[in-house]
Amino acid sequence: MLTGALGASRVLPRCVQGLQQGLLVWRQEAPSEFDLAYADFLSLDISMLRLFETFLETTPQLTLVLAIILQSGSAEYYQWVSICTSFVGISWALLDYHRALRTCLPAKLLLGPGASVIYFLWNLLLLWPRVLVVALFSALFPRYVALHFLGLWLVFLFWVWLQGTDFMPGPHSEWLYRATVATILYFSWFNVAEGHTRGRATIHLVFLLNDSLLLVVAWATQSAWLPSGRLLQSLLPAAGVCFLLGLALRLAYYCWLHPSRRWEPDQVDGTWGLHSLEERQLLQNRRMAHLAKNFFPKARDEAVLPWKGEMNGILKAGSDPARET
Repeated sequence: MLTGALGASRVLPRCVQGLQQGLLVWRQEAPSEFDLAYADFLSLDISMLRLFETFLETTPQLTLVLAIILQSGSAEYYQWVSICTSFVGISWALLDYHRALRTCLPAKLLLGPGASVIYFLWNLLLLWPRVLVVALFSALFPRYVALHFLGLWLVFLFWVWLQGTDFMPGPHSEWLYRATVATILYFSWFNVAEGHTRGRATIHLVFLLNDSLLLVVAWATQSAWLPSGRLLQSLLPAAGVCFLLGLALRLAYYCWLHPSRRWEPDQVDGTWGLHSLEERQLLQNRRMAHLAKNFFPKARDEAVLPWKGEMNGILKAGSDPARET
């Protein structure tokens, strides 16, 4: 409830601001570049906050619901519909966040419809087996699941600290951000550091896979404790198949569907085509741009971002931040 209240207190005001700005732009016959840029800024912030809220509130609640179902051994149809909807919402938040990151770097193309579908599917297929095994452990050992989460959370927090994140303006808020990232890493992959991500993503995947296998072994040795034995006998094999399929789709996405060629502005008639990139980016979401450069290391040197003065996470054209310090 506390995380839900905190998440709502951050997301709701941004959503209201985004709605107001969207209505302002919609009412104008020829919206100014500043109004359009500010609307993009709010949209990016909402995407990031929605992702944090998803893993701080929705995913733990979904795990709890699954644990209760496994303990009871039965569920109503509406409960399964709610569970499926929650998984779709979590995967959609990951996709929306990834698409928002790409808009921060001009060197990166936006995801096409086909790539978006594959990205959504592999996140969904890799996420729900992880949530299932955590719910299984919660149903078996409700007194020890907190220790399990705390142990892995501390490991991930230490890992994030080793990567030297520099996302928030102060040290206290930076540790809060690291704690949030550690919670996300408990369920899914989240990159926060510069450099190539293949090695870190592989380490994270292997770590979560080994932990999930240990949780399944715990069920296999204590299966008499749960009345949902038949349900698990169908869910666990399905989870294994989905994990392999999700891993294959993830590899296919990064090998063939991942848009990686350099962005070039379309030379077409229209208001946007008459302005240079620096003129178009009057307003830059510093937080999302910083994460985008870490997530896409190859585009770090290619991106032409106007790092020009900062205020509340907004970068505006004017001066070099290195000269202002």
